Amino acid sequence: MSTAHYIPVITTTAFSGVTYLQSGKVRDIYEVDGKLLIVATDRLSAYDVIMNEGIPFKGKVLTLISEHWFGRMADLVPNHLISTIVYDFPPACKPHWSALEDRTMLVRKATPFPIECVVRGYLSGSGWQEYQASGSVCGVKLPQGLVESDRLPEPIFTPATKELQGRHDENISFDRVVELIGSEHAEQLRSLTIAVYRRAAQEAETKGIIIADTKMEFGLDERGQIILIDELLTPDSSRFWPMDSYAPGRGQNSFDKQFVRDYLNSINFNRQPPPPKLPDDVIFKTSALYVEALKRLTGRTLP
Repeated sequence: MSTAHYIPVITTTAFSGVTYLQSGKVRDIYEVDGKLLIVATDRLSAYDVIMNEGIPFKGKVLTLISEHWFGRMADLVPNHLISTIVYDFPPACKPHWSALEDRTMLVRKATPFPIECVVRGYLSGSGWQEYQASGSVCGVKLPQGLVESDRLPEPIFTPATKELQGRHDENISFDRVVELIGSEHAEQLRSLTIAVYRRAAQEAETKGIIIADTKMEFGLDERGQIILIDELLTPDSSRFWPMDSYAPGRGQNSFDKQFVRDYLNSINFNRQPPPPKLPDDVIFKTSALYVEALKRLTGRTLP
């Protein structure tokens, strides 16, 4: 744990009494009583490089927004979430309640599918780059003449590989997904991904936010049922744009880590470790954007 301007920032965890399993770019995963604790730290990864500085409140924002969306989508597809309330956690977690509060999900175990389920409603990021080169994204042919940030006629499923930390996920075709997980599961994941996105995008627009794209993960539970896992529709896994400043033909303002990416681009960061030092204004502006996304989408605030 470190402190930035008296705001506690958690970038590493070490909890006794529970079994540490692994760490991702942002989350640390523990096992307790046959279930998993997914702890969202305040680490930030940009271009698959973990920054040295944490973003205040970031882990809590990710957890609380995920909890909101898991609840909103439960009738479309079940999910792995058991509880985010520390009092519901197994007794071994009690000594760590203060560190775990609001940034931890107790979840059911699942076997993840080896793909990122990406859906795009707008043309941005790697999708825009791919469209400029080929007129398509992940094998999906798009109309000619689209510009950056254009709304697509229909949301499209643009899956990606799930790479190890430090390596970039790669866009793949739907045929490749079929090769990896079989046609039945591929069709189901495509359908569920687009259904979740459509509902979320419609709800977010009523709150002044465009969800340009998002990625989600699915797994199979102990009964072989498809469930949503990991995080859902957060500023880390999505592009959130304010509706009041949206204009096609350029990059957009956003409520996500694009602010950090823009800073890194401005200093010509080579997208390889080690990361540069983030200035305080970039850190706290990013924190404010994450907290604003939480407030708009869920109505919840953080101190």
